[in-house]
Amino acid sequence: MFSTRRLVYLALLLAMATTLHVLEGLFPIPLPFPGVKLGLANIVTLLVLYLYDLRAAMTVAIARVFLGSLLGGTFFAPAFFLGLTGALISTLVMALLVKKTTFFSPLGISLSGAVSHNLGQLLMASFLLQNQAIFFYLPILLLGAIPTGLMTGYLLQGLLERLEATGILAELTKN
Repeated sequence: MFSTRRLVYLALLLAMATTLHVLEGLFPIPLPFPGVKLGLANIVTLLVLYLYDLRAAMTVAIARVFLGSLLGGTFFAPAFFLGLTGALISTLVMALLVKKTTFFSPLGISLSGAVSHNLGQLLMASFLLQNQAIFFYLPILLLGAIPTGLMTGYLLQGLLERLEATGILAELTKN
């Protein structure tokens, strides 16, 4: 059962993730190939995994994609399905790494999330286009996923350290 405190924190984290999702869509990265994003909203999803559990993180990830697509005008467009599939798969992969291993740091987990997000998007694109040739685009997406995944992991690691140093981390995880 969720406490009121936890529900409020999850709602605030969802609002932050949705805001980052929408803002990121307004400022595309000026690269010669489409599909590369910073993935700033995934920082919040990964933070929820560290604070709570897979169920909470999936709820935030799915709600963020729904709300972000409604606000961004892409609801039920191909971009919505690409984002939803990427969010589901990356959240699942990151949850496995956070909860089942102690080997990976936030950087490694974030990097795994970025790569699995791209794989999920390509799976959905392949399904929508009924063509597997889209997977030839993977190396280009990985050129973006690796630095952005490391960057978001680095930001999360710093955030976790600051939340712990200030005592906020303990407050957030109280039920």
